[in-house]
Amino acid sequence: MALRHLSRPRDIVKRSTKKYLDEPLYHRLFKDGGSQVNVRQQLNQFLKGTKHVFKWEVGDTIKKLRSRGLYYPALKLSEVMEHRGMNKTVSDQAIHLDLVAKARGIAAGETYFVALPETSKTELTYASLLNCYCKELMTEKAEGLLNKMKELNITVSSMSYNSLMTLYTKTGQPERVPAMIQEMKAENVMPDSYTYNVWMRALAATEDVSGVERVIEEMNRDGRVAPDWTTYSNMASIYVDAGLSEKAEKALQELEMKNTDRDFKAYQFLITLYGRLGKLTEVYRIWRSLRLAMPKTSNVAYLNMIQVLVNLKDVPGAETLFKEWQANCSTYDIRVVNVMIGAYAREGFIEKANELKEKSPRRGGKLNAKTWELFMDYYVKSGDTAQALECITKAVSIGKGDGGKWLPSQETVRTLMSQFEEKKDVNGAENLVEILKKGTDDVAAETFESLIRTYAAAGKSHPAMRQRLKMEKVKVNEATEKLLDELCQEE
Repeated sequence: MALRHLSRPRDIVKRSTKKYLDEPLYHRLFKDGGSQVNVRQQLNQFLKGTKHVFKWEVGDTIKKLRSRGLYYPALKLSEVMEHRGMNKTVSDQAIHLDLVAKARGIAAGETYFVALPETSKTELTYASLLNCYCKELMTEKAEGLLNKMKELNITVSSMSYNSLMTLYTKTGQPERVPAMIQEMKAENVMPDSYTYNVWMRALAATEDVSGVERVIEEMNRDGRVAPDWTTYSNMASIYVDAGLSEKAEKALQELEMKNTDRDFKAYQFLITLYGRLGKLTEVYRIWRSLRLAMPKTSNVAYLNMIQVLVNLKDVPGAETLFKEWQANCSTYDIRVVNVMIGAYAREGFIEKANELKEKSPRRGGKLNAKTWELFMDYYVKSGDTAQALECITKAVSIGKGDGGKWLPSQETVRTLMSQFEEKKDVNGAENLVEILKKGTDDVAAETFESLIRTYAAAGKSHPAMRQRLKMEKVKVNEATEKLLDELCQEE
């Protein structure tokens, strides 16, 4: 929900630098990079200062922060500016509601909505709350709110229908989408390109590819909404998933022709989808087009391209682009590094992977849980349990980027426990269990079963194992119960 007045041209150069910032606000906030920490620091410095900004510029900055998932600084900017006397339109309030729900949770978003004056409870704010429910996959509340909007004779736009249809596809109910489309038609609600895209994805989820093609035909017959590049990107992805390579290529050709505005995301989809088709030559051709359109190529563009090359087993090509990125990047994005570390590790070039790991911190790249997970995968595959445990320990201590806890997959745990069992390595198995307990209170029963088998294989007893299982609230299978009879005997 962009602020409607943002499209008007603004002249930042002409404003007085004595009173106003001498650069666009979003440039100021992103000057040290786009990470949550850096943006927050720059925002705090701006808010402590005395320089002014225009209201339209605040709205434009909030829009950019939202598009990057930086909800906390966007909400803080919105709140502080309102506190300083910047009046909010209903559109601004709808955006603020969305930010509150994303940054503080859906309950806080509901509280904000309830507290709005009745004059502000329009289609915009209702639609914003409905979208929040849909994002959180709260089907009952979303449907209830839509019904309330109808009872109050509040206009229900395509955006609200789109949110609910997206909810249905995400919750495994794509068969409900055609009925929503029919309701939109009955209510004379104008569809948009997103409506047609979500409709196509729903039909694809039910393996109705011919139905997807009929949607395109209906778009062309209707004429009110012309297929754009997103339509053909969606179509190509569906064809790729269905194994219809020729049709996918034709859709990608249409996508290219529709990308008259040289949209960055369109180039990204082209590279990814040509990569999924195994068309390496086309991947490089689109990359050259992207570089010509956008000479200052972003980290995200390099990340996507290098990942596609790695997927296509073109490691030398990936290396070349990686070195090019290293030479020109303004911020050393660990995600790009991780792609190369993963490629080297999978190919068995662990020395090269380790070299990148050692050099990255010196360039400002902060190793994350994914970095250690990639090394963990290599060591698990090669049977080096000691190194694998060290990697898991480091990944658990770092955690996920969003603040959540990181844990290895159950498949990885199963493989490692099997290796400990084979080696009769009780200490290793116990260490893994202890590491897992740092991240969860619910260690799987099969992990304890493998631990008990490891004790048995090593010929070691554990008199307190039954009590330990009881405390952990773990129930093991019958075969393991028999092992416990011997394991729990006093030595």
